[in-house]
Amino acid sequence: MRIAKVDKRDPLALHEQVAAEIRRAIAEGEASPGERLAPAIDIAAVMGVNKNTVIRALHVLRDEGLLDFTRGRGIRVVGTPQRSAVLLKIDDLLAYARRQGLRRDEVIKLMESRGVARFGDAES
Repeated sequence: MRIAKVDKRDPLALHEQVAAEIRRAIAEGEASPGERLAPAIDIAAVMGVNKNTVIRALHVLRDEGLLDFTRGRGIRVVGTPQRSAVLLKIDDLLAYARRQGLRRDEVIKLMESRGVARFGDAES
């Protein structure tokens, strides 16, 4: 899996940058469902961050359903590239919204209101 170093000048938190890079690798098929990821310490060394930053990112990805932690089997990819690609776009949207002064919950409310209006129109 090819992963890039983080940009410490980027306003996005380091663990979010790490998570985004792993999402990208999954979306582009560099890490396939069932495949084990390298240990957090190895990922940290390649990306130029602390191991705890990588562990925090891995927990975010686990909570999103992209990774699975199993004792004795390591960290495995369980999400699909398609799902990951969508998550990448969502992350881009959230980052853009943050730069525009919107909080995550406000973006979610906006998306829900747009979805209800569209789905309601389509069903009519």
